[in-house]
Amino acid sequence: MDTNQYLDMFIDESKEHLQAINDNLLELEKNPKDIDIVKNVFRSAHTIKGMSATMGFEDIANLTHELENVLDQVRNEITEITPEIMDVIFQSVDLLEGMVYSIIEGSDGKANVAPLVEQLKAIASGQQPTAKETKQATSTDNKSDGNVDGSYGHLLDEYQKTVILQSQSTGHNALHISISLSKDCMLKAARVFMIFDALEGLGEVILADPAVEDLEDEKFDLSFELVFLTAESKDLIKGKLVNISEVAEVEIKNIDLTISSEDEDIKADVEPTVSESALDSSKQEQKQPTEKNQAAMKTKPISSKTIRVDIERLDVLMNLFSELVIDRGRLEQIARELGHSELVESVEHMSRISGDLQNLILNMRMVPIEQVFNRFPRMIRDLSKDLNKKVELDIKGADTELDRTVIDEIGDPLVHLLRNSLDHGLESPEERIKKGKPETGKIQLHAYHSGNHVFIEIIDDGNGLDRQKILNKAIERGLLTEEQGNQMSDQQVFMLLFQSGFSTAKVVTDVSGRGVGLDVVRSKIEALSGQVHIESKLGEYTKFQIELPLTLSIIQSMLIRISDEKYAIPLSSIIETAVFSKKDIYLVQGQQVIDFRGHIVPLVSLEKVFAIPRADEVEDDEVSVIVVKKGDKMAGLIVDDFIGQQEIVLKNLGTYLPNVFAISGATILGDGQVALIIDCNALIQ
Repeated sequence: MDTNQYLDMFIDESKEHLQAINDNLLELEKNPKDIDIVKNVFRSAHTIKGMSATMGFEDIANLTHELENVLDQVRNEITEITPEIMDVIFQSVDLLEGMVYSIIEGSDGKANVAPLVEQLKAIASGQQPTAKETKQATSTDNKSDGNVDGSYGHLLDEYQKTVILQSQSTGHNALHISISLSKDCMLKAARVFMIFDALEGLGEVILADPAVEDLEDEKFDLSFELVFLTAESKDLIKGKLVNISEVAEVEIKNIDLTISSEDEDIKADVEPTVSESALDSSKQEQKQPTEKNQAAMKTKPISSKTIRVDIERLDVLMNLFSELVIDRGRLEQIARELGHSELVESVEHMSRISGDLQNLILNMRMVPIEQVFNRFPRMIRDLSKDLNKKVELDIKGADTELDRTVIDEIGDPLVHLLRNSLDHGLESPEERIKKGKPETGKIQLHAYHSGNHVFIEIIDDGNGLDRQKILNKAIERGLLTEEQGNQMSDQQVFMLLFQSGFSTAKVVTDVSGRGVGLDVVRSKIEALSGQVHIESKLGEYTKFQIELPLTLSIIQSMLIRISDEKYAIPLSSIIETAVFSKKDIYLVQGQQVIDFRGHIVPLVSLEKVFAIPRADEVEDDEVSVIVVKKGDKMAGLIVDDFIGQQEIVLKNLGTYLPNVFAISGATILGDGQVALIIDCNALIQ
């Protein structure tokens, strides 16, 4: 039977059931006597086992089979749940997730499940796992699930692994480079500079161990390690590096994010004997697919009347409707120009209907952000154990809806911010008690709608940010002078943390502290047309606030005219439109400014920025200004006329016009003209 046609359904349902298992296990950890929770976990595991056996994913079927045996004993009150058993179950679920996600990446879903299968069998036979055994299983699992060659696992966090996976999907290789300098090397920093200079044109260094600034300060012995993304061959890179004077040895290996060769060897030795019984079970299940499937169907919870629709179909529908919005604008303009009452009436009716249709399509693309938030309780639980910290995660607004495109992209930045809050924000229980704080720290993850935006806030009640410490680090790195630092607001100082490689952490951990993450977080959020802000009070709290647009393809805008050209400015960036007398414009250090409600706001001439030709000079005593914002910064854009508000369809400029300054795209207006959409963020410095 060709099962490929059911692969998407298998992946979607497996992810849902694994999420349900994770949620229920977190509850079970709090209420280990609640058998109803165990039954829910059992049903989900049973469904995954049935589906995976039918699809031919034997490792998943084997592991869930053994997991099911343990859960069966627990629900029949033969075995009691202990913290050690919970850890083994959590590890099994992690490995199952790893295998499902490897299937999504195109692999065969195989992994070394033998150690965990043995652990689960031992538990089912009445043995209690020890902490040591649990740790061993964890470390073995990390090799198979972590999918990183063993010697590099300590270097990479989840975010970096994601970056590597994305790069590999575009044909790049992830390389681990070990470099040793000769013992008589006198200028180690100079050699490091030459090495980075040689690599610069070949790819991108995403991680250095020790950190780059330590390398520059010669705070290392003679060797260091790099993780390097490149499309070039290992031989070419090695050839470039070994030719650098005083480089004694260069070793380059591929970072394998699937299964290490070591794991394959272990699997070859162990699997035939260990998994025999499980394989038999799996085969038996495959002999009775209909019966098992029926069992799976019976245990599947009754869902609401919904159907699964491929997101690509919704994208096509949205694109088609976008074209309709452009034609609607054109029809509205023609109707206004002709003034024919029946035509105007028909167009107005069509506009109302298409408006309802637009809302319907936009809502179809909206999904609750809980799809992203759901994984965080488990992640926080594991991290807090690793860091020996006590933390309570408070999630609010998980039903807040966001465009599916944004949902797909926002997960990684949130993971990084949460890890930072837990690692650097919250103090250890001992420190908190000394400061008179509750022993358990609190991280709040809130989402809510406001206007055409969605806000996501991550607030921790930990150390807060030390303004002076950040300034000292920035001055030490030559990013600014002491005088410049003294003139900066707290918000401006905190935003320095988003500079590449900037970190004030004294200790680099596996979780964070290398300064490689926050700049990527900001880049990713800005790529979604969003913004990120920081608030903090030393010793009390730190708040990261992410502001995202509701939808990315159809936006409300203000159309303006400069000379004979029309431009669109997103309404979300506009504070106010105003007309100022020329006598109210002042000159401060050569910059035109206005007094806007007590704030000194610089003026930006769009005519000069975009070099717009003008046939005749117009002398006017008044100037039309649109006041726009970027965070707490403002600017006044000088325009000729305000045309009015209009809903526009955002179109990319395509690959022929990449990175046009202060232009985020274009749209087609009702009269057929093309209007460029101004990126206000780029104009506000």
